[in-house]
Amino acid sequence: MPSVLVTGAGRGIGRTVALHMAQGGWEVYAGVRRPEDAEALSQEAGITPVLLDITDAAQVAELRSAVGQRLDAVVNNAGVVVRGPVEGLAIDDLRRQFEVNLVSQVAVTQAVLPMLRTSRGRVVFMSSISGRVSTPFMGAYAGSKFALEGLADALRIELRPWGIRVTLVEPGSIDTDLWRNVEETTDEVEAGLSADHRRLYARQIAAMRKLSARVAKQAAPPATVAAAVERALSADRPRARYLVGADAKIQLALGAVIPPRFMDAAVGRMTGGR
Repeated sequence: MPSVLVTGAGRGIGRTVALHMAQGGWEVYAGVRRPEDAEALSQEAGITPVLLDITDAAQVAELRSAVGQRLDAVVNNAGVVVRGPVEGLAIDDLRRQFEVNLVSQVAVTQAVLPMLRTSRGRVVFMSSISGRVSTPFMGAYAGSKFALEGLADALRIELRPWGIRVTLVEPGSIDTDLWRNVEETTDEVEAGLSADHRRLYARQIAAMRKLSARVAKQAAPPATVAAAVERALSADRPRARYLVGADAKIQLALGAVIPPRFMDAAVGRMTGGR
């Protein structure tokens, strides 16, 4: 039975991926931060919960003993989203964005690579269409995903001598808490800005509320991402990238044919810019 470590498996995409792979016959080590999530997943067949905050060096160091004698794959799914205009970002929040979405992904991967080298295993990074297309108020998140894409491209080539395949999964909008709670998230973004920044970006904030509500209604189910992860882990010749969702494919296609100045103007009008 092949085995896989899935980080950020307590909810959303990570939980869906963990359940999907377990149902497909994989032995799943589900990395979760909260004991209550571990308890819930322990009731599922084929899943062994592992308490794992990927920013905790001690917990990451213990991974090799936590996942048993063999590991065939890791799915680096855990991540956070920091939203807001770049001008108004708290620098500590920006650091946290990169610490979780980039640095800690490397830490987890480094920790399990000796096992993956033995099994000629696979590494999957959960990226995003935001790793190739950036939009207003998502600069911090997009920056972390752009960086992750570059890192994964290098790692994919570096690990070729040992037959370890590295894949990026790039979802568009997916029906998770990120979009279900988008109104509350927008409230938090606005509350976190200074009075001057709230005034300066009032039009964009109002436009973001409307646009986010529309996007949330069109979000694809997490199962579509789990299916892409399964292909990345089981295909004889996995792709370097799996783009998930119609909106992601449309954004990428438009960006390839429309000059940046026209694209900037169109996105600016949609998001309240002049």
